Amino acid sequence: MKIRLRHNFEDLISVENLLKAWQEFASGKRSKLDVQKFSADLFDNILQLHNQLANKTYRHGGYYNFNISDPKPRKISKASVQDRLVHHAVYRVLYPFFERTFIADSFSCRIDKGTHKSVNRFLRMFRQASHNNTKGCWVLKCDIKKFFATIDHEILINILEKYIPDKDIIWLVRDIISSFSTSPGVGLPLGNLTSQLFVNVYMNEFDQYVKHKLKARYYIRYADDFVFLSQDRNWLLRLLPDIRNFLYDRLKLAIHPTKIKIKSFGSGVDFLGWVNFPTHKVLRTTTKNRMLRRVREHPTFETLQSYLGLLEHGNTAKVSKELLNTYWLFIKR
Repeated sequence: MKIRLRHNFEDLISVENLLKAWQEFASGKRSKLDVQKFSADLFDNILQLHNQLANKTYRHGGYYNFNISDPKPRKISKASVQDRLVHHAVYRVLYPFFERTFIADSFSCRIDKGTHKSVNRFLRMFRQASHNNTKGCWVLKCDIKKFFATIDHEILINILEKYIPDKDIIWLVRDIISSFSTSPGVGLPLGNLTSQLFVNVYMNEFDQYVKHKLKARYYIRYADDFVFLSQDRNWLLRLLPDIRNFLYDRLKLAIHPTKIKIKSFGSGVDFLGWVNFPTHKVLRTTTKNRMLRRVREHPTFETLQSYLGLLEHGNTAKVSKELLNTYWLFIKR
């Protein structure tokens, strides 16, 4: 029997929750013009929003779209300040609940998780699966094709309804979800805080299937990237049809056909920007080149320190030296 959310709609839309959501949302954004404008009449705006939500006259607005290209081209969709405040209010209530339902080895967009902990867990799993590198270990690595763009709205709502008994909360999350689409009834925007939670709720269906039906002991997921580890290469090959079928039949998702990799750990496995070996890990070449390019283009001390902090997590003495040399060369220009 699934656990059910105990909070109700009144908890979510309360003035207290909206004010706390504002504090979290506005942190680090107070210099933004749209945030300043909303903040100028903060209490009136929050009371008006509370009333709109209570009366169900609130409707999520549209999005401002822009592109980024780090590390690869992506379209970001940015909602209004009021709508982003609603996202934070929803997140404050739903995230702590859904966090309890997630498996330990999903690492994306979760408190006290992240890429470094995911990679470290990956290396610990290797040591367990290989009996401290005394046995051969294989890795099956996959990712989802057009992940955010192919999330099915009705499937997502149906999953949420299994956990959320309050129909008014479902009304609100449905309004948020349906405010964006890449095609009718499909797609979530990359810019929404709620999207980060909703994709984890969506993929938790797959995580639970992997752990309880496939009985995969060594499995990690970070957003749409996931890996399985085993001494048995043939077992990993046999998993693929079941994985494909579940993702398509239950979630309307597809594995990227050109990104299915089965490799021995000893040959080096690329996972979350690092190439991992039994005894060490090195930075992916494309990640290193992008880092050096950013330092050449923006040779600031803050950029340098940020990248040096990243490099502390691997075997990167040569890369660190190259990064420092690039910084000193370009800062003098």
